[in-house]
Amino acid sequence: MYEMILFDVDGVLLSEKRCFDTTCLAVWELLYSDQALGLPGGDFTPSPDEETIRGVRRDVFDGEKVLEWLKAHGVNSNWDMVALLFGFQLQELLKQLFERQPEFVTRLLKEDLDRESLVRIGERFRGEGMEFLPRYGKVTECLEGMSPDRVDLPGQINRLARAWSGIQPSCFSHGGSLWKLGLDVYQEWYLGGDLYEKQEKKAPLHPEKIGFLKQEIPIVEPSAIRDMLDQLKQSGLTLGIGTGRPSLETQVPLEAMGWLPAFDPDRIVTASDVRRAEKSRSDLGPLGKPHPFTYLKAFGGGASSDADTLAIRLPISGGERVLIVGDSVADLLAARQMGCHFAATLTGPSGEKARAKFEELGADHILQDVTEVLPLIRSLRK
Repeated sequence: MYEMILFDVDGVLLSEKRCFDTTCLAVWELLYSDQALGLPGGDFTPSPDEETIRGVRRDVFDGEKVLEWLKAHGVNSNWDMVALLFGFQLQELLKQLFERQPEFVTRLLKEDLDRESLVRIGERFRGEGMEFLPRYGKVTECLEGMSPDRVDLPGQINRLARAWSGIQPSCFSHGGSLWKLGLDVYQEWYLGGDLYEKQEKKAPLHPEKIGFLKQEIPIVEPSAIRDMLDQLKQSGLTLGIGTGRPSLETQVPLEAMGWLPAFDPDRIVTASDVRRAEKSRSDLGPLGKPHPFTYLKAFGGGASSDADTLAIRLPISGGERVLIVGDSVADLLAARQMGCHFAATLTGPSGEKARAKFEELGADHILQDVTEVLPLIRSLRK
């Protein structure tokens, strides 16, 4: 019988719509803002209306095909999505520019790319009178065949660049300056100017951005989730969170929805915890999902240091008494490594279509939405 339940947030408790909108807007900004590549034709504005947002998302996700591919390949972090989708377009542009300015491009690929690098690339590209039309869906063709548990899919862009440049770049990898730039742009869109400055401790480039954090959409009626969580807690279960959201972006909506008191505060683990651990152990590579660190840290609780968490032997002892509830392949892969049971919710971006994938990968339970966790627990206790 389960003694602990660890919940993902996006796609389980809260809709991922705004997170994915933000991913697409970040890619759009890096391509078309005059403070990035500054490509013509994108009509970039830091204050888009809903029609513009829908259009940007439709383009960047190629309908929703790119998003479905990303989720099926275990890409759980929106920051990694930005790095992968923008990084792919950037290397396609550099490949085109390489034909005219090979020395300039070769020198760039040996650098750790940042915002200034993008401005220089855009200036050179426009100076050559060249045109670039992003083919957003092409990324799935070029990277198809990658293992679904690959933890640094953005880093595979280095392999593509090597094929046409003849050198081995590392600038597209997780954690580099380009990856951090994508993170900053995403955070500014999602938090808005005021909260971005408060959390990231630096001035926003576009303070006029309103931010999406206060526009969160619950998966089902907030009171239904609150009642479910309260009853699970009252039954003696320990409840925790393992999310790819940073701390502030987890606390604000969970508190607003009235859900936060149900969770053990020592078992709420966010992307902020992951970033801290990555800085202390950069030799281990990305620690976000599908790496099990997020859920391992929640399982261990506040008394468990990052070092202790990373030293835990897998599968964990007593893993069968822990249920992880998530909407993605990345969540399932993390649960499998830990030896925990996994309940898949069909409220992620693929909806009911995700059922076949979860069945193929052997999810222990498949639920229409998170409120079915309560009847599941009751049925197992009979």
